[in-house]
Amino acid sequence: MKALNLISLVLIILGGLNWLSVGLFEYDVVSELFGGSDEVGSKIVYTIIGVAALYAISLLPRAAKDN
Repeated sequence: MKALNLISLVLIILGGLNWLSVGLFEYDVVSELFGGSDEVGSKIVYTIIGVAALYAISLLPRAAKDN
């Protein structure tokens, strides 16, 4: 379970950094790597990061409980 939490965290951080580059520089790293945001590879990466974020929602009660 800890491995899944770590993987989720890393994916969310990478997604956040991608959004940072979009916001500051109008440069989408994922779409650049896969040839556009409409390409299958980009959609897969966006979906995986979104699923990681949904999984992270389930971690919130545990994180709140630890404080």
